[in-house]
Parts: sequence; structure tokens; C-alpha cells
Amino acid sequence: MSASLPSTPIAHYRVVHQTRYTYQSVVTLSQQYLHMSPRSFAYQDVLSHEVQIEPAPAESSDSADYFGNCTTSITITAPHQELLVHAEFTVAVRPRHSLAAISTARPWETVCDDLHQLQPGGALEPMHFLYASPHVICSIELAKYALISYVPDRPHLDAALDLTKRIYDDFEFDGEATEISTPLKQVLTNRRGVCQDFAQLMIGCLRSIGLPARYVSGYILTHPPEGQPRLIGADASHAWVSVFCPELGWVDFDPTNGCLVQHEHITLGWGRDFSDVTPMRGIVLGGGKHSLQVNVTVSINE
Repeated sequence: MSASLPSTPIAHYRVVHQTRYTYQSVVTLSQQYLHMSPRSFAYQDVLSHEVQIEPAPAESSDSADYFGNCTTSITITAPHQELLVHAEFTVAVRPRHSLAAISTARPWETVCDDLHQLQPGGALEPMHFLYASPHVICSIELAKYALISYVPDRPHLDAALDLTKRIYDDFEFDGEATEISTPLKQVLTNRRGVCQDFAQLMIGCLRSIGLPARYVSGYILTHPPEGQPRLIGADASHAWVSVFCPELGWVDFDPTNGCLVQHEHITLGWGRDFSDVTPMRGIVLGGGKHSLQVNVTVSINE
């Protein structure tokens, strides 16, 4: 059961996420599936949200996926050589659990045993995030890396924070080192990657020792150098990890920044790995080669 949370939001954010595809030749049909709408949950309320698409879709429908994330399916039948998807929303973010709160978690072996001996009335949701998924393959190597932090009798979330900080210290952020399909084994060996890789690496470590973890897609407020203005469109999407704790519910950690997630992370959605919450995927007829430009701006909404 989750502990009670403050009811007053501590921050309001505005996010603008613009995706532009430019095609070499004319596209005659485009069908796309979007994860570009934020979700409300215990730590976040969606205050406003709008998605604008050019050219205008002939068909559009909003729904929710298996994990409860907001989705939009579109079909564009007008011939085009450019596709623009402009998502804009504001959210209110509430405080999360403190470092002191997570220190009260039970030893990780107890949590693991309880989850693997699920009794009637137990928590079923964590079981969706306990096993391998398309981009997260469990392995002995990942288990060994995890067990440096998960020593016997260590409190579960204390160990999770230690693992978070070790990934931050041991791995270098390198936007050229990996692709979406880069396997975790290669990320672990080369010690380089981006936020998506580090999130999936941590998830793989936890699942490899029998603990559930889910992939969270969203944004983070970045801070420009002192004395310099914030650059419009210079931010990017972000990814981090949510770890299940029976006493506190889901608790989020950011291995890219080596921290417990607090009030500057804005959640879009979550799933087993990146494949469940890809911002935009689909099929096109025609088009040939294409270029992609993504601009993201995260700002405090006064």
C-alpha cells in the first residue's frame, strides 16, 4: 500500500514536444500510433493537453493501452511530404517519497520471496514487470552487476538507490554509442549509452535477480548555465526506472542522473521497456528516405 501523499502540488510545468518528419517523396498514406499524451496518477495531475497534427488526419481516436497510458491513433490520407505532430500540455507535480522514507523498505530478499509466492489478494500489477521483454533480456551478467548493490539483508530501496548511483558513476552518456536496438549486453560491456539504455540496463539488473521494475517515459526540467537563457526546443525526452516496493508502491529512480526522482520529472507513461511507450510509430506508403527533427521544451508554468 502506498503511503499518503501531500495533496498540494509543488510545481506546474509546461511541455512542448514537436516531431517533424520530412520525406524524400510523397507519402500517400500514413497510419501512426502516438504516446504523446501525459497521464494523471498519484504524483501528477494533467491540467491541459492538446495534440495538433499537420496534415490533418482523416481519422483520429484516443484510447488507453494495456498499461493505462493515453494513446492516439491517426490515419492521414492526404498526400504529403512533411508530417508535423505538435504536443503541448501542462501538469501539476506533487512531492514524492523522500530518502528517509525509502530507507524503511524491507530486505530485498523478503520482497522477492513475497512476490514469487503471490497469495490471493496480493499485488498482481508488479508481475507484469518481472520478466524479460523485447528490449530487456535478463542475464547472469546483469544479475552479477546488480548483486554488488543487492547484498544480503540490504533494504530493497536502499540497494536500488545504490544501483542507480553506480550506473551513473560507471557509465558515460554518449548519444552516438547506441541505437534503439542495441542489446543490453553491449551496453554493459561498453559502459556507454543514453537515458533509454541506462533505464533498461537497471530494469534488466533488477529483473535478473527476481525484482519487478518498469520503464518510465517522460521529461525532466533542465537548468541552463548560470546567466544564460533557456534555449527553446533544446530539451529532450527522458527515461528512468520505477521500482516496486510493497510498503510504498512504485518508487522512481533516475540512473542517468544518479538520483531518486523528485519534483522535476514529468511522466508521460510507463511500460515494460521503450517498445511499450514509443512516442510515435507506424507505417507509411511512399516517402522514400526521411529526416526526423524533434524539439522539446520543458519550462516552469507560472
